[in-house]
Order: sequence, then structure tokens, then C-alpha cells
Amino acid sequence: MRLEKHSKAWNEIKTNDSWAIFKIMGEFVNGYEKLSKIGPCVSIFGSARTKPDHKYYKLAEEIAKKIVEHGYGVITGGGPGIMEAGNKGAHIAGGTSVGLNIDLPFEQHDNPYIDADKSLDFDYFFVRKVMFVKYSQGFVVMPGGFGTLDELFEAITLIQTNKIEEFPIILVGTEFWKGLLDWVRTAVLDSFSNISEKDLDLIHLVDTPDEVLTILDNFYKEFELSPNF
Repeated sequence: MRLEKHSKAWNEIKTNDSWAIFKIMGEFVNGYEKLSKIGPCVSIFGSARTKPDHKYYKLAEEIAKKIVEHGYGVITGGGPGIMEAGNKGAHIAGGTSVGLNIDLPFEQHDNPYIDADKSLDFDYFFVRKVMFVKYSQGFVVMPGGFGTLDELFEAITLIQTNKIEEFPIILVGTEFWKGLLDWVRTAVLDSFSNISEKDLDLIHLVDTPDEVLTILDNFYKEFELSPNF
């Protein structure tokens, strides 16, 4: 009886998985169609829990304004906190403000600073991450939690393994990121040799909006602006 029950349940799961493919395809198609029209953008990542009176909220807003003033649009995860700050800065500066929202049971809700025609909703994190990577000309990574770290390390891995074109990955906030980078260098690189020295060159650590823009501008003096794969 156990075997029969297990087999039936497993078969139902497989059937549901097959139909889910069409929903996944729909999210990819909708994302590609909308984001292919937005022009060069920079993604800003960070915690949804950061409050509007926090220094990193204000810093993210200022960075977004300067990004727009230098001819880029801004993409965020569409939610509150640092994401809201990024969209707010882009909106105030009159630039493209994109939100890639994810359906979550907590924390995530749309912020009011996303352009009405550039707000996308996703059920699948992996589809959403593809959109970030494909249509971003750079990642600006503010202090955040597991989601922020996930986006950061996926981008580094894809560039490191030559699966996508290189683009700037900029960490903002020495006080937040220094411990992680020290661990990567001392443990991952020096003690275990699990990465190469040149892999660390993919990451920039800064504290000011001007430093962010200097890295972006210098990079794109050499490389063309285009989707990353």
C-alpha cells in the first residue's frame, strides 16, 4: 500500500511539474519582451528591511539619482527598503525605474516609485534572476540579507565561469562588506585555494556615489553597452 501511494503521489507531482513549464515559459517571454525595450540599466540590490531614515536607504537613493544622471536606468527587486530607495532615486531624477517583483508571503510588496509600464511580477526566483543578469550593465550591491548575497554570488559565478559577459559588481559599504571579503581572501583563496587571485578583481568595494559612477564610466569606456548573453 505504501508503494502504491508513493507511486501515485509521485506521478501527480510529475504531471504538475510538466504543466508548470508553461508558466515558467510565460514569465521568461513576458520578461524578455518588456526588458528588451528599457535600454541600459544598472541593478541596485539590498535589504527590504532597511528603513527610509537609514543612511544606506539615503545612500542608495543618491546613487540611483547619479546613475540616471549618467544615462542609465535603474532596476531593483521592486520591493521596500533599499529597493524602494533605488526606484525612488531614479524616479526623482526622471529616469527609467524598473521593478522585478517576487511573490512572497512576507516583506515583499511593490513600492510606488516604479514606472507603471516597467513593473513585472514573478513567481520564480530563478526566472527573475535571469532578468537581472541579462539586462543589467552593472550590479550595485548595498547591505542586505540572504537574497542580496544570492544575487551577488550568482553574478560572480556566471562571470567567473564565462557564462555571461563581464560587468561591474560594486559593493557599497566597507563596514558591511569588509568582513566577507576578508574571509573570501583568507579562507577561500589563501587557505583553500578554491578561487583564483584574479577572481577578486571582479568585485569593487566603495563607499560613495561618485566611486560607483567612476567604476561604471571607466568600464564602459572600454566595453559596449548590451545584454549580457
